[in-house]
Order: sequence, then C-alpha cells, then structure tokens
Amino acid sequence: MDSLKQHPVCKVDRIVCEDIINILKNVNIDLKEAFSGRRFLISGGAGFIGSWLVDILYALGAENITIVDNLSTGSLNNIAHLLSTGKVKLIKKPVEKLTPLHGYDYVLHLAARPNPEDYVKRPVDALEVSSIGTYKMLEVARVNDAIFLLTSTSEVYGHPKVVPTPESYWGYVNPVGLRSCYDEGKRFAEALTMAYVRQYGVDARISRIFNTYGPRLDYNNPSYGRVVIRFVIQALSEKPLTIYGDGSQTRSFLYIADNIEAHVRLLFPRPELKGEIVNIGSPEEISIGKLAELIRRLTNSISKLVFLPPRPEDPPRRRPEISKAMKLLKWRPKTSLNEGLRKTIDWIRNKLLA
Repeated sequence: MDSLKQHPVCKVDRIVCEDIINILKNVNIDLKEAFSGRRFLISGGAGFIGSWLVDILYALGAENITIVDNLSTGSLNNIAHLLSTGKVKLIKKPVEKLTPLHGYDYVLHLAARPNPEDYVKRPVDALEVSSIGTYKMLEVARVNDAIFLLTSTSEVYGHPKVVPTPESYWGYVNPVGLRSCYDEGKRFAEALTMAYVRQYGVDARISRIFNTYGPRLDYNNPSYGRVVIRFVIQALSEKPLTIYGDGSQTRSFLYIADNIEAHVRLLFPRPELKGEIVNIGSPEEISIGKLAELIRRLTNSISKLVFLPPRPEDPPRRRPEISKAMKLLKWRPKTSLNEGLRKTIDWIRNKLLA
C-alpha cells in the first residue's frame, strides 16, 4: 500500500489520501482484474461523491476517466490534482447536452442537483439532469455495452411508512410538491434505467444513497442544504446552528469513505449485480437536534441552537434497511458518526486556515 501514497491526492489532502488507502484495504476483491485498464465516463465527477469515485478508480488503475460536469454544483478543486496526470479529463458541459461517445467500459451517472435550496429555485434544471441526462448516459452505456451505474437517492421513498426502509418499498411521494423535481426526477431515472435493462439488456446497477457527509462537501456556501456541513460551518464560526422544525426529525448519516467502498463493490463485474437496486446508508438513526448538539460539542463551540419554520414536506424519519447491501456486497459501514464528524471537522478547519 506504500505505493498508493504516490496518488496525486496524497500531495494535496492528507485526510482524503488516508481514506482512499483504507478503502482499498477494506475491499476484498481482485481489484486489478476488475478495474485496471478500464475506461470510465462519469457525469458529476467533480462533485462530492463523484470526485471521490474518480480518485478511487484512478488508484485502482483505470486507463482513463472522462468527467462530464458543468461545475454548477461540483468544483474544479475536487479534481484539479488529477487533470495533469494524462488519465483524467474534464468535459465541461451539462450532461443533458452530451453528444454520443464511444470507447467506455463503465458509465457512471452521478450528476444531480441534490441541494433543496438549489432545486426549489431551478426545478426544470433538476428534472432535466435526471431525465435527459440519464437518457444520454444510458445511451452511451448501451452502444458501448458498458456497465452502468445510476446513483439515486433515499428521496425516492418520500415520507416512508416503513422504517427502516427496504429497497422493496415503493415510496410515498407527492408528485407535484416543491421537492418533486428532485424526488420524481430520480424515480423517473430509476424507471428509465430498469427499462434499458429489460429492453436492451444493459448491465445497470442502482444505488439509493442516504445522507452522506465528509470531506469535499461545499463549505463555501453557507446556505448549502446538507445539514452536517451547515452545522459544522456555523459551529466553527460561532454562529447559531439553524434547525428547520423542532429538531425531532431523524436522519442516518454515512461517512463518505464507507459510501465509496460500497460503490466500488457495486461496480464489480458480477452477473448477479445486473439490475440490482441497493440502499447505501448508515443504519444508525439520530435526530437533527441531537446532531446539532454533537457537532457543537465536537467543535467546542458556544453557538446557540435556533429553530426555524420546517421545510415543506420534510420527511420525519429517514433510515435504510441495509441487509441487501450486507448480503450482496458484503458491506456495512465501518466509520462511527463521532469518527466521521471529527474527520470532517478537521478537514474543514484545514481548509478555512489554508
């Protein structure tokens, strides 16, 4: 594993470097045969989860990685260390404007607008990336006979009546509400992906991602919708921690390195993974109020807790059933919430002091 310390990310980000090395130690499959020399097309590859996948695939010996990203929610800083390697290139355009491409073994569609503050203001854009964008990426997978990955979301479950929520649950979603541009966009993306599996035989896999946090979340945007990053920034700056509603609503938070390990396992070329839909999240549930108190303690902050009106149609609970991931992928989260938050806080502190 010492050779992995030569990965370009190790020169610019100690925390991400250590996590990448640990992911590779945790995955007990023949990675060289699976990914070495393979060619990847990744939409949203400059984003939070996408850039981590680019880093791990580079470490696994990918021949080349093409990123399609208009940088509307992603950041060039997340991938800059790889662009000079000759193995990673960026096509800066919206995925929905992608022209036909050839020469890929894997097609990964991660592009999305997951921030509620963003997609409520730009609902058409959110729907386009999930509809037209998914179609464009599926067409690339079809003509290249490539393995396809769609990263979906726990939002497809809406206000679940079953918690923990299994993949077999159909969802309880308002199709015309403020959140529908994201929820229903992802539900359509899943339906289209499965249609390509059934009609064209595309080897597609779908991950339903629950709340994920960690290094590379956008810490420059104080209104960013992800609650962990908002609380950390507010706590470090001694500003009030803003809680929407009474704080009793729950979420299950997964550290990014555990998320990436699950996706590496989901991408492995095993016939039994074709057409599978897998929850990727933490089975540990915590209320938003308790999360705020935990982050305040870990940052030694004197910030107050301020309660704001609840967000429209905000689900009261969110917790995945992960027995399928445990059985199919031989995976379960390894990072405790305390440990993951400490890493995230350290990463943000380092960035703010740089």
